[in-house]
Amino acid sequence: MTDAAWISGEPAREAEFRDYYELLKPRVMRLVVFTAAVGLLTAPGMVHPVIAFATILCIAVGAGASGALNMWWDADIDAVMGRTAKRPIPSGRVSGDEALAIGLALSGFSVAFLFLFGNALAAGLLAFTIFFYAVIYTMWLKRATPQNIVIGGAAGAFPPVIGWAVVTGNTSIEPWLMFGLIFMWTPPHFWALALFRNDDYTDAAVPMLPVIKGTRATRNQVWWYSLALAPVAILPAFTQVGGPVYLIAATVLNVMFLSGAWKIYRRNDEGARADKFKVEKKFFGFSILYLFLHFVLLLLEAALKAVGLVISGWPVIL
Repeated sequence: MTDAAWISGEPAREAEFRDYYELLKPRVMRLVVFTAAVGLLTAPGMVHPVIAFATILCIAVGAGASGALNMWWDADIDAVMGRTAKRPIPSGRVSGDEALAIGLALSGFSVAFLFLFGNALAAGLLAFTIFFYAVIYTMWLKRATPQNIVIGGAAGAFPPVIGWAVVTGNTSIEPWLMFGLIFMWTPPHFWALALFRNDDYTDAAVPMLPVIKGTRATRNQVWWYSLALAPVAILPAFTQVGGPVYLIAATVLNVMFLSGAWKIYRRNDEGARADKFKVEKKFFGFSILYLFLHFVLLLLEAALKAVGLVISGWPVIL
């Protein structure tokens, strides 16, 4: 039991399975698993179902390992922020040493088994992803620069590339566009959160953009990154994994996303506090659905191609 066990004023209970599961950041893991599966299922070629299952399991375990290492390192700031104070380590249900051991063990397991079931490229990409998230982002960027989320977003963008690499043994423009979609989506998504959680980050001395540059600069960046995101999100329509269905639906989604970003851009702090950051919270929630639906559309295009329901002559420019 750590000293943080009494942070809530109550003694921590004994750790249960759900506490160790929470240590792996299951919400983040679900997104990682889904985008990796899309990369695997849209790649040209096929792999045995056992290899496909093992691949997704290894990527999920690797994501969980990254989460455990992140919670181990960030236990001090998690204890300060309201939304994270009840996590397993700051609440005292799991010790920092346990989290570190779990993170390291799962990292080794996931990379080794992906090498065995997949290939060296996929395993190397997974190892780099874990290192990037745990060391480059968590241990360095997060506390060093307000651009932490911009650069650190690369860690969450690699799963579809890894899934693709398992099938093909290489990479191409399609998985890197999926990477770009997640990478460019991350800043406006998290900066919307940072706007209505600004007090948490200020108390924890985490240099998020609104803490260092102010909320006006953050609102500006949400808008400009959303503008830059739109063409990246639509470009897959003109590759082998896209098509007219993706193009139409992605265009609608990006118009909606830009509309939400524009509302945030036009806001000021007085108005945001008056309605308890309703616009920012709505945009944050929609941004999750936005990303999910883009990858669903890629799966739909793959399914349509599989059953022959494609428009002949669809222009592929990449």
